[in-house]
Amino acid sequence: MKYIASFSGGKDSTAMVLRLLDEPDYPLSEVVFFDTGMEFDSVYTIVSLVETLCKDRAIKFTRLHPKEQFLKMMLIRPVKDHYGYDWCGGRCRWMTRIKLDTIDKYCEDNPQYVGIAYDEKHRCADKLYPLVDWHMSEAACLEYCHRHGIFWDEDGVELYSLLDRVSCWCCSNKNLKELKAMYDHLPKYWGYLKGLQSRIDRPFRRDGKTIFDLEEAFRKEVE
Repeated sequence: MKYIASFSGGKDSTAMVLRLLDEPDYPLSEVVFFDTGMEFDSVYTIVSLVETLCKDRAIKFTRLHPKEQFLKMMLIRPVKDHYGYDWCGGRCRWMTRIKLDTIDKYCEDNPQYVGIAYDEKHRCADKLYPLVDWHMSEAACLEYCHRHGIFWDEDGVELYSLLDRVSCWCCSNKNLKELKAMYDHLPKYWGYLKGLQSRIDRPFRRDGKTIFDLEEAFRKEVE
């Protein structure tokens, strides 16, 4: 039997893995990261750092990938009467489903640690949740990472000062506050979002606003 930690590169799962590495009462055989290909650069930096820490402790680190590239599935894969799944988020979290199913299949019947924080314990199901056991909230997880010298630095800005969740940069679940922060502080990713919206008919937001509508609104705020 192997004890496998599901690791996303966000604050909660990072804090979980860091502490698991030093907790003798929680056996850890392997850490698994599912790479969507659409993570922020700082997330990939954290993933590489945690991978090194695991290897230094002789803990196996595995990177999983979807069978097809994200952009292929998003834009050109035949889907019923159209092409591409388009934006991922809301009721159509297609990559999230692929990610969870792939990790569960990889772990099989082995115990799986999942980084759900104490203040979201209502999401717990049938896996292992060390952060809940340790009563570590989301804020405590971020502080724990910072205390261990881990920061999500994007162009000199701590990503968690801008975003509530460090998920894929193109996730359509982002709220207006997060999108405005991306427009103001992360122009590279905002440009990527515009590039995707130019190829996707469906508006980015459920209220019918496209990325271009949002940019116009954000621009007017400072005029």
